[in-house]
Amino acid sequence: MSILDSNIINIKGIGEKTAALFEKAGIKTYEDLISYFPRDYVRYEEALEVTAKELDKTIAFEAIVLKRPLMRRAGRLTITSCPLKTSDPLINAVWFHMPYLSKSLKVGGRYIFYGQIYLKGSQLCIDQALIFTKEQYDEIKNTLQPVYPLVKGLTNQMLKKGVKQLLDQLKGMEETDLYRSMHFPKDLEDLRRAREKFVYEEFFFYILRLRALKEDNMRARNNFSISPVPEIRNIIAELPYELTKAQLKVLSEIEGDLTRGLSMNRLVQGDVGCGKTIIAFLAALMVALNGYQAAIMAPTEILAGQHYEGLLKLISKSGLKVEVLLLTGSMKAAEKKRIYKKIGSKEADIIIGTHALIQEKAEYSDLALVITDEQHRFGVKQRDALVNKNMDNVPHVLVMSATPIPRTLAMILYGDLDISVIDEIPSRRLKIKSCVVNERKNSLIIKYIKEELKLGHQAYIICPLVEESEGVEAKDVINYTEVLRQSFGHEVRIECLHGRLKAKEKQDIMEDFYNNSINILVSTTVVEVGVNVPNATFMVVENSERFGLAQLHQLRGRIGRGEAQSYCVFVDGKDNEDSRKRLGILAESTDGFYIAREDLKLRGPGDFFGIRQSGDMKFKLGDIYTDAAILKKASEDVEKLLKEDRELKLEKNRPILEKLEKISERDVFYSL
Repeated sequence: MSILDSNIINIKGIGEKTAALFEKAGIKTYEDLISYFPRDYVRYEEALEVTAKELDKTIAFEAIVLKRPLMRRAGRLTITSCPLKTSDPLINAVWFHMPYLSKSLKVGGRYIFYGQIYLKGSQLCIDQALIFTKEQYDEIKNTLQPVYPLVKGLTNQMLKKGVKQLLDQLKGMEETDLYRSMHFPKDLEDLRRAREKFVYEEFFFYILRLRALKEDNMRARNNFSISPVPEIRNIIAELPYELTKAQLKVLSEIEGDLTRGLSMNRLVQGDVGCGKTIIAFLAALMVALNGYQAAIMAPTEILAGQHYEGLLKLISKSGLKVEVLLLTGSMKAAEKKRIYKKIGSKEADIIIGTHALIQEKAEYSDLALVITDEQHRFGVKQRDALVNKNMDNVPHVLVMSATPIPRTLAMILYGDLDISVIDEIPSRRLKIKSCVVNERKNSLIIKYIKEELKLGHQAYIICPLVEESEGVEAKDVINYTEVLRQSFGHEVRIECLHGRLKAKEKQDIMEDFYNNSINILVSTTVVEVGVNVPNATFMVVENSERFGLAQLHQLRGRIGRGEAQSYCVFVDGKDNEDSRKRLGILAESTDGFYIAREDLKLRGPGDFFGIRQSGDMKFKLGDIYTDAAILKKASEDVEKLLKEDRELKLEKNRPILEKLEKISERDVFYSL
C-alpha cells in the first residue's frame, strides 16, 4: 500500500472529530488531502491609507475600534457593527452572523481590516471585513494564501494547517514540491508551473480513457430493426411551431444512426433554448413506434416531471398509442413496483426518470435507446449502468449538452461520441435583455425586481458562495437571503437554494418556485441546469466577474422561457476595464457559441484565479477555456503514445498503465 493511501488520522493535529469534518468534504486519505486544491488565492498587500481612490476596491487598512461593537437581530439575521477610526475618515463596519465580535474586538484596539470600502450616502462603510492583529497580518503579507472549498464545520485554517503538516511529513517524496507550490506558492509563476503540470496530467488521463471507450463503441453492434415511421413526420407537421433547419438536420443524423447496424453514440450540442428536448422526444417516439423501449434520464425530478408532462401532451395531440411512464426516487415503493412490472413486461414504451432508471430492480425487456439530458450530471458508471440493462443488445445512446463548446475542443472532450450541433434559436423566442452594472446600482436593481413582482413574475438572484468565506469578497446565498428579506418585507417570499441542502429540501424549494409560491430564489449555480420556470423573468448574477462567460450564459438561460420579456443583470464586483470588456460580451450577444469563442480569445493562461467555467466539464482543476492549449497538447500526446504502443505493453509505458488503472472513472470522467 502506498503511503498516500494512509488515513488522515495519522497526520499530526488531526483527531477523530477533525477527521470526521474532513470526511464530509470527501477527504479520507493523504492523497485526498494533498489533492484538495484551493479554489482561489488571496494576495494580502501592504496596508493602505483610506482615500477616495480606494473606494470599491478590496484593500487592507489599519484602524482603531472607537466604540464597543453593538449586536442586534433582524429576523434570523445577526448584525454586529462598530465605528472604525483611520487617519482621517470614520468607517462604519458591519458583520453578519458573527456575534462573537462584540466581545473579541476591544475598544481602542488597533487592527488590520481587509475588505471593500464603499460609500453609502456620505458614510464610508465596509461589510464582512476580515480582522487581523498587526503581527498576524505581517505573517501573510505579500504572500498568496489558499482559499479552499469548505463544508459546514470545516474552516479554511483547519485545511491550511492539515495540508502543511502533511507536506512536512511527505518531505522528499516525489512531486511533494509541486503539491506545495499548488497549496502555498511562492509567487504567481511558481503556482502557474505547478498548476500546468497537474492540469496536463488530468487532461492526459481523461483523453487516454476516452480513446479506449471510443474503440469499444466502434465495435458495439446491435440487432434492433428500426426504420423511419410516417407518424414522426405527422407529429412535426402538427407542432404549433416550425422546427429550425438545424433541428431537422440533427434529427436526420439521429435517424440515420438508429437505422444502421451499429449502436449510436451521439452528442447533441445546442445553445440554451435551441430545442433539443423535442428532438429527444421524436427520437424516443421513433424507437417506441418500432416496437422497442426508450429511456430518458434527467438530472432532477422536477425536470423529469416536466419532460413527462411535455411528452404526454405531444402524444395526446397526435393520437398515438404509446405508453409513457415516470420513474423517480421519491416515489413510494408500491408505485415503483408497479412501474418496474410494466417496464419488465414491455407495457411501458418510454420511461422518463432520474437515477431511479438505473436501479437494479428496473429490468428492461427491450431497451433500444438511452437518452441522458444534461449529460454532464451523470458519470460514466451511471450511464453504462443504464446501457447495460440490455446486455444482449447494446442500446443506442444519445446525450444532450446545453453548453456551447468550440468544435475543436468538443472533438477532444467528447472523443467517443459523434457530434451534432443545433446552432439556431427558434425565432419565436424573445431575446433576453442584458446589462452589466456595478454594485452601486443595487438599489436600482431592487426597484426593477419589485416592478416585475408586481406583474406577477418571479426572479432569480445568483451568488457565487453558499456562505461567507474567509478571504473572499463576494456575495453569499445565506447572508444575502436575509439581507433581501429585510429589503422586500414579509409580503415577498424569498428562499435560498444551494448544494449543501438535502435532496428533499432542494426538491421542495424548486417545486415551490415552479408553482410560484416563492417570489425570489437566491441560489448558487445549482439552478444552472434543472427546471423550466416560464414565469421567471428577471435574473441578477452577483459578482459576475467570478464566473466564466459560458457559465453565465447557461445561468441566463433559466429565464426567457415564457412569453413575457425577460431581463438579466450582471453585477460586476471588480468594475475595472478588463472586467467590463469581458462581461460586455454577454450584454451584446445571446449566442452561446459566439460567447464561448470570444471568452477563449480574451482569457489567457494567467486568468485562473476565481473564475471557473463549470458547465459541461467538471474537471477537478483544469478549465477547458483557460487551459485550451494544454488540452490540445495532452490530446496530441495521447495520440502519439497510442500510435506507438496502443495497448501500453512497452516497459517504459508501464507507469502510465498503472496510473490509468488506479484512477477511477469517477476521478477521470467528470463530463460523460
